[in-house]
Amino acid sequence: MTLDAARRCIEGATITCFSGAGLSAPSGVGTFRDPTGGWWTKYDPMKMASPGGFHEDPDLVMDWYAERRRQIGHAEPNAAHRALAACPGMMQVTQNTDNLLQRAGCDNVIQVHGSIWADRCHARCGHVETIDLQDPPGLRPCPCGRASLRPDVVWFGEPLVQDVWNRAEAACTNCDVLLVVGTSAGVYPAAGLIGLAREHGAEILVINTNWSEASGMADIELIGSVDDVLPELLRPD
Repeated sequence: MTLDAARRCIEGATITCFSGAGLSAPSGVGTFRDPTGGWWTKYDPMKMASPGGFHEDPDLVMDWYAERRRQIGHAEPNAAHRALAACPGMMQVTQNTDNLLQRAGCDNVIQVHGSIWADRCHARCGHVETIDLQDPPGLRPCPCGRASLRPDVVWFGEPLVQDVWNRAEAACTNCDVLLVVGTSAGVYPAAGLIGLAREHGAEILVINTNWSEASGMADIELIGSVDDVLPELLRPD
């Protein structure tokens, strides 16, 4: 499909953008599932991003998150983030925890997997601390005394925050077009939002650097770097 066909698809439409790690890759933020160097080619996700892994070696987990946090702390929004921010009516449902959409100026951002910019109590006492990504803290106890603090993100084996998930579902069931950007669509339940949007009549427009599981659900797919394709797609006439 051509860029012109994609532009016709979104013209006058209510759009929700569903994004993944590929959106932030041009900013220098590492992706997870890229076979040529994603995080999960180097680390076991169940050791680094699960309650069991944190229980087994919390210092290792926090050290790994410190590395990721420093990387994200030095990153800046790229042209794709800025193009989305120039569309203030567009809902943003993202799997990314890096807050680059917000830093670009996006409104209506729903982070289904949480934010790496904060730590919370592992026992869910309600305590949350915003942290400095340039100098991330290590393992430390929560003031409640019941557990350690850990990144305020959703790990493998953990449920999504229900209120956040409800808002994500609403954004995907009340759009004319679901713009799927930079995601392999391999992590559930988040990836299920694509099928949910389709069931409610939305057209699926996918932008990725290469074929992904989202390709099989696409009405239109544009292959290329998101920071090239997305600004061109969304530029005002």
